[in-house]
Amino acid sequence: MSKLVQLLLSALARLPLPWLQRLGALLGRLTYFASPRYAERLQANLGASKICGNYQVLHDLVKQSAEETGKGALELSIAWCREPEDIAAMVKACHGWEHVEAALARGDGIVFVTPHLGSYDIAGRYISSRLPFPLTAMYRPPKLAWLEPVMQSGRARGKGRTAPATAAGVRVLMKALKSGEATIILPDQVPANGEGVWAPFFGQAAYTMTLVPRLAQVRGVEVLFFVGERLPKGQGFAVHIEKMDEPFSGDKEGDVALLNRTVENLIRRFPSQYLWSYNRYKCPPDVERPAATEGNA
Repeated sequence: MSKLVQLLLSALARLPLPWLQRLGALLGRLTYFASPRYAERLQANLGASKICGNYQVLHDLVKQSAEETGKGALELSIAWCREPEDIAAMVKACHGWEHVEAALARGDGIVFVTPHLGSYDIAGRYISSRLPFPLTAMYRPPKLAWLEPVMQSGRARGKGRTAPATAAGVRVLMKALKSGEATIILPDQVPANGEGVWAPFFGQAAYTMTLVPRLAQVRGVEVLFFVGERLPKGQGFAVHIEKMDEPFSGDKEGDVALLNRTVENLIRRFPSQYLWSYNRYKCPPDVERPAATEGNA
């Protein structure tokens, strides 16, 4: 199965970007209509966010989100199969690279933070191509075992490295940061093994990782958020790199709430490109759910 999927991804990666994205939009629409559970979660999460002012806006944004999610799924073929220079050519603008240059000049390790927003794999590959050292991305091993080698072969190439979302993976990240290198973390992944706390996310309690604020407290580490914005009509991508409006304080609950607020602000800028179908409000095993969120999925 792994070889078959790899062949399919390689074939998709050869398509011009506008064609690939149109195919992805079609896939997203088909998935929305074919999977009631998927559609229900997408609608529920987007509706609960209160981003939309009225039902018509919500209805339109739900359809756009389904299409953008489909585009993102097929864009993995580009991120995992195309050469770094080909990917870099698709990025038409990069805003905020001066923050990276400043961190490099200080010799700081860099924690790049991006939610499930836009084309984060392509943006990550672009950032990796511009750094003078390896970029280690933390990832959640897929439930389908045959997908693991496909994912690893796509991400762990060139200057790309990976680390699983485990205690051993955190040690890999720490080693890279202390060596003055960089890592990528998706802050809206639901953490396992009790490595999180409950904090508001669009008005609902979400179990949220404490890893990013913890890493930010390490001396000589800079935290930068980024988004890989998908430009319209297959024009390419724009990468936005930003510092946080306020620093983490060291208070666990307060820092996690700040992390979620920062992610929310990014999502509000590109709402159709967020992965609203992700089960952000689930409760991991062996974690007690707050009483106020008993009704969450």
